Amino acid sequence: MKKPLLLAAIAASCIALGSYFVLGNQQTLPNQHAMQTLEGKSFKLDDYKGKVVLVNFWATSCTGCMKEMPELKKIQLKYGHERLQTIAVAMSYDNLQYIENYYQRTQLPFNVVYDANGEIAKQFGSIQLTPTNFLIGRDGKLIKKYIGEPDYAEIQRAIES
Repeated sequence: MKKPLLLAAIAASCIALGSYFVLGNQQTLPNQHAMQTLEGKSFKLDDYKGKVVLVNFWATSCTGCMKEMPELKKIQLKYGHERLQTIAVAMSYDNLQYIENYYQRTQLPFNVVYDANGEIAKQFGSIQLTPTNFLIGRDGKLIKKYIGEPDYAEIQRAIES
């Protein structure tokens, strides 16, 4: 009698654990919340349905962020705005003057947003570490969240598929 109960308990645990990993990794994205670029253009994630979107949380003081920006720029230029929309969200603790200077100096070919009050980072799950990237599919659903530099080949595969 003990063996069937033990097997049932193990099976239930496996189902619960599997559900956590499958469903627990899904994140609700703030698709309806407006963001504003440094130039004052307002947009929502929903505006980019049908395109792959990469939301990048970064800071000018983050060496990993500064290392990944040229790669993100290269990928954006390769695929164009018809296939990829990159949104670089500068963290609230960053200095707006530094962000604007970096943006102008490097001529980033994508939307740059300053999250002055930390609200965007909060909506994406209270982002603390940079760089943090969200790869979003054409259907508006999260494909993958990267803490640290993303897998650039994986991003390109998502755009090409």
